[in-house]
Amino acid sequence: MKKLFILTLLSISIFSCKKEIIEDNETYQLLNPIRSDANAGTWRPVLLTTANEFACATPIATTSPDYILQLSEIKSFQNDITSEKRKLVNYWGAGAVLRWNEIMRELVAKHNIPPYQNADGTYPIPQAGNPLAFPTFPFSNPPYAARAYAYLSAAQYDACIAAYFYKNQYNRTAPFNIDGNIQTLLPKSTLPSYPSEDAVVMGVSVELLKLLFPGDQDYINQKAEEHKRARLIAGANVRSDLDAGEALGKLVATKFVIRARGDRAGAAVGTPAIWAALETNTAATGQIPWISLESPKRNPMLPLFGKVKTFLFDSLTMVTNIRPSAPPSTSSPQFATELAEILNFSKNITREQLRIAHFWSDGVNTYTPPGHWNYIAAKDFVQQNFSEARWARNMALLNMSLMDAGVACWDTKYFYFNPRPSQMNDEIKSVTGVPNFPAYTSGHSTFSAAAATVLGYIIPANAASYNAMAKQASESRLHAAIHYRSDCEKGFETGIKVGAFAVTRGQTDGAE
Repeated sequence: MKKLFILTLLSISIFSCKKEIIEDNETYQLLNPIRSDANAGTWRPVLLTTANEFACATPIATTSPDYILQLSEIKSFQNDITSEKRKLVNYWGAGAVLRWNEIMRELVAKHNIPPYQNADGTYPIPQAGNPLAFPTFPFSNPPYAARAYAYLSAAQYDACIAAYFYKNQYNRTAPFNIDGNIQTLLPKSTLPSYPSEDAVVMGVSVELLKLLFPGDQDYINQKAEEHKRARLIAGANVRSDLDAGEALGKLVATKFVIRARGDRAGAAVGTPAIWAALETNTAATGQIPWISLESPKRNPMLPLFGKVKTFLFDSLTMVTNIRPSAPPSTSSPQFATELAEILNFSKNITREQLRIAHFWSDGVNTYTPPGHWNYIAAKDFVQQNFSEARWARNMALLNMSLMDAGVACWDTKYFYFNPRPSQMNDEIKSVTGVPNFPAYTSGHSTFSAAAATVLGYIIPANAASYNAMAKQASESRLHAAIHYRSDCEKGFETGIKVGAFAVTRGQTDGAE
C-alpha cells in the first residue's frame, strides 16, 4: 500500500514551515466506460434545484470559421506528439474525477500536520483568512478532510449532471468526428463533446480546492491548465467545449461554496471557555473526563464539529436515531474489563497486530482515514469502467457518508467526553500515538463502516471484502491501544447507520 498510509514520524518533521505536495501519479488504464450514462442529466443532484439551474450558452456551429480555427488549434498541438505530451494525455485520460480526487488526497496529506506549540505553551490555530501565515491553513485532520472530500465529490457530481443535461440539449459531436485529420489519443466517446465533462469537473474542482486549500492556488491552477491542455492534445475537445464546461463548473461551485461558508465548520474549533466546560460538565456527572495527553496539553480537536451541517440527514435524526447510548461508566466493572483488555494488547501485541495497527493508522502527513477509503474506492472503481458521471455520483455517495460519519462521531465524542485508555492506566502504551480527542466512539470504526456499507452497495461483489477491511480497520485501534472495545463496536454500528442513508439516496437518485 502507499507510503502515505504508513506513519513514519522519524522521517517527518512536523514542525517544518515548508511542506511539499507528494505526488503519486499512479498509472491507470484510460477511461473507457462500459456504458456512457448519457441520461445522467436526469439524475437527482445534491444542491442544484434542476440540472439547468445555471445556463450554458448555445455552442457555435461546427461549420463556423471560429470552430474551424479551434480544430486547427488541436492539429497544431498534434503536429509533434512527444512522449511528454502522451504522458500528459494518459495521466488525465484515466479520468477527471479520479485525478482531481487524487489531487485532493495529496493536498490533505500535505496539510495533515498538527501545529507546534507557542513559546508560552499554547497552540496557534490556522486561519483561513491568512492561510500562508504560521501555522498554515488548513490543518487537514480527519474531520476537516472528510468534509473536504465530501464537498469536492458532491460538487463534481452536480456539475456532471448539469454538463450531461446540456450535452443532450446541444448534441455537438466530438472534433474527431468533424475532421478526419484529428488523431484520437483516447478511447472514442459516444457522448456529445459540448460542454466537456472533463472541463466541468475541472472547473468545479478548482473552485472548491481554492476554498479548502487557499494557500495552494498556484498548484491548483497549474493542474487545471495541464488538464485542459491534455484534452486538446488528445483531440477529445475543442477550446469552446472546454471553456463552456469550465464556466458551468464554476457556476455550480458557487452553490457549494455558499453552503460550506455557512455549515458551521468555521466555528468547530470552539473556545477556551467551551473546552473548559466540557471537562467540568463531564466531571459533574461523576465520570472521569478526557484530558489531552500531549505536553503541553493541546486544546481538543474540533469539539464543535458535531454541529456541522450534514448532507444525508438532519441534526434531529443524528441525536435521536444515530448517536449511540452512553459508554460504560468509568467506574463500572465493564469499563475495568475493557481497560484490562487494552493493557493486554499494549503489553502483548503480535507482529501481525502491529502491522495492522500501522497499516490503518493514517496519521500525520497521510490522506487520513477518509482518504484511505477514497484510495481503496478509486483503485476498485477503475476496474469497473464507470463513466465520468457515475464516477462522480459514486464518489459523492461515499464521501457524503464519510463526512456525515465524521460529524456523527464527533457529536458522540464531545457529548460523552470519554477518556483514552492510556489516560486511565499509564502502563498502556500506544504504538501509533494517541489522538487528541475523546475515545468514545472510534473515528476509524465509524468512517470504515460507513465506507464499507456504501462501497458494498456500489460494487456488491466486493461487499464481503469491504466489510472485512472495515472490521480490520476498527480492530486496529484495539491493537494500537487507542480505543476500548465499546468505542469500536458502537462506532461501527453508527457507521453502518450513516452509510445506509447514502445507500437509500443512491437507490432513489435515478442512476440505477
